Amino acid sequence: MLDKLMQIEARYAEIEQLLTDGAVYADPPRMTKLLKEQKELSPYARAARDIKICLDRESEALPLIDGRDPELRELAREQLEETRAELERLYAEARILLLPRDPDDDKSVILEIRGGAGGEEAALFAAALLRLYAMYAEKRRWKMEIMNLNETELGGVKEVSAMIEGVGAYARLKYESGVHRVQRVPDTEASGRIHTSTVTVAVLPEAEEVDVEINPADLEIDTYRSGGAGGQHVNKTESAIRVTHKPSGLVVECQDERSQHKNRDRAMKILRSRLLDLERQRAAAAVASERRSQVGTGDRSERVRTYNFPQGRMTDHRVNLTLYKLDAVMNGDIDEIIDALSAQAQTERLRASDNG
Repeated sequence: MLDKLMQIEARYAEIEQLLTDGAVYADPPRMTKLLKEQKELSPYARAARDIKICLDRESEALPLIDGRDPELRELAREQLEETRAELERLYAEARILLLPRDPDDDKSVILEIRGGAGGEEAALFAAALLRLYAMYAEKRRWKMEIMNLNETELGGVKEVSAMIEGVGAYARLKYESGVHRVQRVPDTEASGRIHTSTVTVAVLPEAEEVDVEINPADLEIDTYRSGGAGGQHVNKTESAIRVTHKPSGLVVECQDERSQHKNRDRAMKILRSRLLDLERQRAAAAVASERRSQVGTGDRSERVRTYNFPQGRMTDHRVNLTLYKLDAVMNGDIDEIIDALSAQAQTERLRASDNG
């Protein structure tokens, strides 16, 4: 591990030296590439340098422990204990740092939310989750754009697809995939009885054109007049697009933009991401459809998270985390939940690395 870190640190030092060369500045593409590599290697180089400082401190303290001066021996012993504790911490951090990264972590995402079991109440909660992710994206300074929206008469969401653009969006949001269960008294419930409904969430890394090759002959593209509940988003021209990928049977609709060209581009983005998902699932010999495995069936018994409004609590069942701040969570305060899920994933990767 240390050898690997030192190799990375040597490369980082080499890049630092190269960036002082005037010839590099005269070659913008090369400079951009070097600056990108420098940024990527920076945490590893910092870790290597911190470990080297500690190792030097350890080497200085060791000879003094056997010295004749009792006071100096005691100081050296204290320094050695502190240094070794610090080294242990740095080594643990370095192990995590050197774990293979998910290549999709820095990508933007396609977020898909669908009302599951519970009818109108599920659709209303789907709208609440859409707002939650919009507020979270705003806090992270990401850009969120609705690509397709199918609303109900009461302002609920039957289904929605949105693009969230920002570095690290997938790294943070990938843990949101699954069935989200809500327990609350609907506004339409006269007896005050608590209802349980579900909403399915899928988070897909945005696929680039180079990631997925689509044969135009495999596509069936229909245009239609877009519309919405209560006359919302009504468009007199046929700008809405429905793309059917015949080999997989996937169907994508986009009707949020008034431009047919923009809707087509957005539909193709969603299609590429879904196809990439399916391909990866086949490669991993998991299930036939990653989207089905991500979001389950939407049945009330399946869930990754429960939002209990009468008790004001949110429970994430994967990490047994319960927070009594549901209002804050529904306003996009979900970093604590994501951090816990991320830490668990990290622990599992370390365990797999040790067993491997």
